Amino acid sequence: MAAPLRVERRSAAVQGRLAATARRLLIAAAATSSLAACSLAPVYHPPSVEPATASWKEGDSLWHSAAPADAADRGAWWQVFGDARLNMLEASLDKANPTLAVALARYDRAAAFASQRAASLSPQVDVAGSPTRNRQSDNRPLRGSNQPDVYDANTLQASIDYELDFWGRVRNEVAAGRAEAAAANADLATARLSLQAKLASLCFELDDDDMQTHILQDAIEAYRQAETLTENRFEGGVDSKLAVARAKTQLSDALAQAAEVTAQRALAEHAIASLVGRTATTFGLPPDRGEIGIPAIPVGVPSALLQRRPDIAAAERRVFEANADIGVARAAFYPDLTLSGLLGWQDTGHGNLLSAGNQVWAFGPLAALNLLDGGKRRAQEHEAQAAFDEASGRYRATVLTAFQQVEDNLALLEQLRVEARNEDDAEGSAKDAVDIAMNRYHDGATNYLDVVTAQTSYLTAKRTAQRVHTRRLQASVRLIEALGGGWTQAHPDGA
Repeated sequence: MAAPLRVERRSAAVQGRLAATARRLLIAAAATSSLAACSLAPVYHPPSVEPATASWKEGDSLWHSAAPADAADRGAWWQVFGDARLNMLEASLDKANPTLAVALARYDRAAAFASQRAASLSPQVDVAGSPTRNRQSDNRPLRGSNQPDVYDANTLQASIDYELDFWGRVRNEVAAGRAEAAAANADLATARLSLQAKLASLCFELDDDDMQTHILQDAIEAYRQAETLTENRFEGGVDSKLAVARAKTQLSDALAQAAEVTAQRALAEHAIASLVGRTATTFGLPPDRGEIGIPAIPVGVPSALLQRRPDIAAAERRVFEANADIGVARAAFYPDLTLSGLLGWQDTGHGNLLSAGNQVWAFGPLAALNLLDGGKRRAQEHEAQAAFDEASGRYRATVLTAFQQVEDNLALLEQLRVEARNEDDAEGSAKDAVDIAMNRYHDGATNYLDVVTAQTSYLTAKRTAQRVHTRRLQASVRLIEALGGGWTQAHPDGA
């Protein structure tokens, strides 16, 4: 039983030496980490967007700064329209849309890369073992006469390495990686919001096609009755062949318009199928003639809502990433300092590998500095600075575009509201004109041209009024998208 006891004691001694070496390295790393507080990256400030605005041109608002706050919950913003079919389709989009799956995978990849960089902040510990059987050449230089032809060479060792991040290179790399992961997450949110808005717009387009079909079907029925009326009057000698031809022309034109609307509906339905991850061949939506109300827009939608836009957040985080990369480039001008330690055993197959005489160890710092590189590091610093300027420019452009999109849709919604009111009046007047023209035609006080003109104007006014209603819905969707996802939260102006 003596031999196993000695092995256990040696094993315990080995573990003790490894632990002692690890402690020494960690203590040294902790002692030097207090010195590694320097960062060569410029002090970061988000790019300013001038001139700052206190209100929307198209409505009262409040804007302080373009500071991303995209972590705020956007919620199911589409529910403001009260459309059950839209609610169902939006839920399907989030589960099955392939574009969202790509954006999610891109974020997962960026997050994993950020974790890889963060691992550089910790000591790296490796264990290696190499038991080999070797034969040496008879003519090996300096071979001794008493050396065997065949021998064993066994190695067991553990090593610890820790980079002393005096110049902040590693910390800036980690910060840049985390910023890119955050930007990728914001890109995912941007893709989701964009697809949600596209789906809502397509659903309203589909609803508009259904309503247009209903309007045309009513008109076609009325035109068929008018065609029969003119034929009967012609056969009775009361009217001319010209009236019959005009009635037939009007009916054929309405049928052609109905066919065009049917084709447009098919295209909208196919696009919706792709968005919700279904094949156009197997996907179908029944006609829905329920009218969707225009959501009320709070007075003075605050421009601070722009801070929730994920594309602004992504652009700002890439500016931060580029700023950190400048620190990485500048750190290359200074020496890399690494603290290393090694403990192990080596033998040639004679005796016990773990005996004290076979022990090897090493401990100490390693410094490396490049003296001549032909201007490479200076060029890398200039490249990093240029990348920062590029990211800053893209950030400003993103913020300015966001303001433009909100202003565009605020103006469009206001003018569409006025247009809708006028179109409703025009529709009512056109309906009165149709009734008057038909009564006069029955009484023989006018020819059928007045009836055709009145009916055509009425159909046009009715279809235009419906189209304006759909455009108001779609503009509301675009405004919600421009604001980063609705206005459900309380704001200082009461919105």
